[in-house]
Amino acid sequence: MAADSPAPLATASDMAAGQFADLVRDYDADILAQLMIEATRQCEGIAGRRLAPFTAVPESHRATGIDPDELSDAGSMPLDLQATVGRSYAAALGGGDQVRHVWLNEYAPRYPEMWTYSNLQVTLLRSYGGSQIVGAASLLGAENDSGHVWFSLGTFLPPGSLIRVLYDGGYSTTPADLGRACKLLAASLALGEIDPAGTQFGHDRGVLAAQAEAILCYYQRS
Repeated sequence: MAADSPAPLATASDMAAGQFADLVRDYDADILAQLMIEATRQCEGIAGRRLAPFTAVPESHRATGIDPDELSDAGSMPLDLQATVGRSYAAALGGGDQVRHVWLNEYAPRYPEMWTYSNLQVTLLRSYGGSQIVGAASLLGAENDSGHVWFSLGTFLPPGSLIRVLYDGGYSTTPADLGRACKLLAASLALGEIDPAGTQFGHDRGVLAAQAEAILCYYQRS
């Protein structure tokens, strides 16, 4: 089985050099690295979203709803050549008004300038039958602060179709508060292993976990 190995929100070096160095001084380097991965996953579990950089996350969405401002009866709206051809193609296939939007599940709840998307792949499985891999030229986004992906006008995407996406993303630069939350949870995990009674190191597991949760509440889904 492949190992879970994300880039942690705080590294083993961060932990060994910081205020919790006394807790991890006897940890083997590989074990300490695994501890930071576990703490990173705990951060994501509390926040209810991906935070660390990730690769090839698959999602599926059902195409629903049409924005009234985008209805195709706005016939007087000027279009560029690509949009004109795309709308004409969709109309010729009998699709009527087409879905234009999808929102990815993972996006930056804070500090979108530190978030990165890449390698977005979209496959449409149409409710009318047939499928299509959507090229980058037909996609606008994804937007770091919302996960919004906007399909170019004329993309043949009838309501009810299945939209399958695959993409990389996450915080390419870790916000400092997330790094601290990761270290707090790592310290709590370490205490649970080496000092479950809480008598040796002067740290309280419950206090450490509560401090981490106080940070991560700002990253939770609303």
